[in-house]
Amino acid sequence: MSINRRQFLLSTAALAAATRSAVAFEEAQTGGFPPSVRTDFPVTARQTYLNSAAIHPMSVPASRALQEHVAFRLNGPGEGRTDFGEEQQKDLKRRFAALIGAKPHEIAFIQNTSDGENIVVMGMDLPRRGGNVVLDELHFDTSLYMYKSLESKGLELRVVKHRDWAIDTRDMERAIDKNTRLVSMALVSNVNGYLHDVRAISDLAHARGAYVFADMVQAAGAVPIDVRAMGIDFGSTATYKWLMGERGFGFLYVREDLQDAVVPTTRYGHRQIRNFNRAGLTWEPLPGAAKYETGTFASALALCCYTSLQYIEKLGLTNIRAHARQLTDRLQKELPSIGYPSLTPHGNETPIVAFRLKDVTGTRQRFRQAGIAATIIENEQRLRVSVSVFNTHEDIDRLVSALTAGSA
Repeated sequence: MSINRRQFLLSTAALAAATRSAVAFEEAQTGGFPPSVRTDFPVTARQTYLNSAAIHPMSVPASRALQEHVAFRLNGPGEGRTDFGEEQQKDLKRRFAALIGAKPHEIAFIQNTSDGENIVVMGMDLPRRGGNVVLDELHFDTSLYMYKSLESKGLELRVVKHRDWAIDTRDMERAIDKNTRLVSMALVSNVNGYLHDVRAISDLAHARGAYVFADMVQAAGAVPIDVRAMGIDFGSTATYKWLMGERGFGFLYVREDLQDAVVPTTRYGHRQIRNFNRAGLTWEPLPGAAKYETGTFASALALCCYTSLQYIEKLGLTNIRAHARQLTDRLQKELPSIGYPSLTPHGNETPIVAFRLKDVTGTRQRFRQAGIAATIIENEQRLRVSVSVFNTHEDIDRLVSALTAGSA
């Protein structure tokens, strides 16, 4: 009996899947996450979720914390019901600071990643003071939009193009000069998961008198960060991606010696002061990055992040990284072989990989039929796949099967 190309590809994929399932089982017995981790994310029972770079699913522990907060808001304090108080707030800043190699007083609560970059840019008063800002083509849309918009106010913008979906440090070196005020980068690119050579770029920037801002939203909780070792002066992140939190809450990092001196506050609120005297209009400023906070913050979302950070600490970032690596290595090996060229450099140490798509409409339809969630950028013909702690080799098998059907 003869078989056509599609039957051959599908049968080959099935055989490979069976082999990989055995390998996956062996890996699970020798250091992979236990099944309970997958159970902590109920979305996995309903779809093959490979889209955590867009928004990370909520875990059962985080949802329970939110439910307890709602119970407090409904019924007031009582048995097991408390507000997200000052000590927990301090501990949350301590935990996030430890995750990125910072100090707690270098951390402020903000709304999202872009909020943090705006605080830095407006504090530095970049448009009025002139000079140039250096970005790269793999930065996030908001940053590219913001600095492009500031060109009309006197800021010079320099955008370094990618080479084969990576940023060449030599191109950054040519763009950064003595008039560069700030180098801004996405530590991990949302476009294709590219991880910058941050230390090399920050060394170039600092040698020429510039500062470095890092968008950390695709990095924090997914890859190791040490802001001092990397030479990062400022950074911000939201918490709804790899920090496994919710939208509307995030963190700003400003190096302690640059607070006020380089980035004064441009916003004012009661969270910046204590011992306010209404009659005399006097107060004591709170030390550290509190100067970048204003009024009330999203305490329910902070609690969600607080719970998730403890969850991440329990799993261990090294283990999280190793778990993702075995899955992204497979994707980098197998998808190009069935007709989906990689847009992510090999050996890239992040949980995000991107591939070129020929048939966007067909791929979207097959994913919908197979219950697969991933990001498809239609106008760029780009597929982005992102894996997290709950993903397994079986998830990759289902993805490969759906894509194999489209390559026949």
